[in-house]
Amino acid sequence: MEEFGVSGGSTEQHVVASLAELEAYAIDANPRLRRLREEAAAEWAQVRYVDKLPDPSIGATAFAPPMNLDPDRQLANLEVMQTIPWIGRLRAEAQRSSFEALAAVNDYQAERLRVMGDLRVAWYRLYVLNKQVETTEAEKLQLETLITSANARVRNGTAAPGDVLLATLELSSLQEQLISYRQEMVATAAEINRLAGRRGHYPIDPPAMISAELPDWDYELLQSTAFAQQPELNAARMRAAATRWGIEVARLQRRPDLTFGAEWIIMDAPGATAPDAGQDSAMIGVSATVPLWRDKYDAMVSEASRMHRAAHASEDEVIQELEALIRGLWEEVQASHQTVQLYEHTILPQARQTFEADQASLANNAVTFDRVIRDYRSLLNMQLGYHRALGQLASATARLQQTIGTDLVIIPSDGQLVD
Repeated sequence: MEEFGVSGGSTEQHVVASLAELEAYAIDANPRLRRLREEAAAEWAQVRYVDKLPDPSIGATAFAPPMNLDPDRQLANLEVMQTIPWIGRLRAEAQRSSFEALAAVNDYQAERLRVMGDLRVAWYRLYVLNKQVETTEAEKLQLETLITSANARVRNGTAAPGDVLLATLELSSLQEQLISYRQEMVATAAEINRLAGRRGHYPIDPPAMISAELPDWDYELLQSTAFAQQPELNAARMRAAATRWGIEVARLQRRPDLTFGAEWIIMDAPGATAPDAGQDSAMIGVSATVPLWRDKYDAMVSEASRMHRAAHASEDEVIQELEALIRGLWEEVQASHQTVQLYEHTILPQARQTFEADQASLANNAVTFDRVIRDYRSLLNMQLGYHRALGQLASATARLQQTIGTDLVIIPSDGQLVD
């Protein structure tokens, strides 16, 4: 279990430009992961001693003055005692402790998946926000060109001053959006740093692109993978197994514990004439607990049995949650991919064609200026919506991988592997 040793990593202040680097930071430095790693290591340390015998006890008694047992005198006695619990119960406790340690390991793995999922979702959100800033900045330049054109048309008497005011109002709206996007970028970067175990102000370079591929998966593959790989489900199974051994421990509480003792009695007999006077003597004894109270032990077994049934109910609950999450997330992935395809092949080309056509018609006064502004706003919204759909697809895929408990290889529908 070397993975659960003390971590001594550092998080230097430099620009992080990849998701893999952030994930490596998080595994090493995220405080919650470090805590769960140490707790799992503590559980494994307990396994090493839970089935060992109790420590023996040693005692000594000195008599002052000596105890007179005419003609002998008892000066002192030394005793050694060893309690031996029922061996079968010790073995059952060792089995229970082992399964509890395995459950702790799976708790760590489940939290690691959650941190990786949150980190990826925040990373994709940073991509969306960065693209929103880039798109809005580019559209600002386009709008400034329209304002320049509108001013020229006003001077020529072919446009009304209200056209310039309309475009200027749209430019102010873009400035407001940029302020909001940049504030969200700072907050998202701080959240990414928190998940990675870094200081909140450390710099992060937003991703330039993310994958828009639909994984070649199906619901049955995802479900079977989750049932085999999901650490949260495995933790529930380990706890059910641990409570099963807990029933055995409770049942074996009825077995008596034995205590063996040996005592050395130190004697003397000053002035005695008998040849065996004053000889030391030894004593060996054994005692046992007497489990008389049947109701108490019946209650122990009942408690352990109910805990076992509760653990099975928890396992069933996790299975049902996994089934519902996988179904919902897989549908979300497919819907997000369809949305991305719709933007790429239909919505964005049509919006761009409409804007460019109306912009060309504006020079001939075939359309009004406010119509061009509406086309411009529509194109901007479509571009922002496209990047949001990309981020939604990537985020849903990350949540799906978190839910099934492993990173399946993403193969697009054309059969080509995605790097």
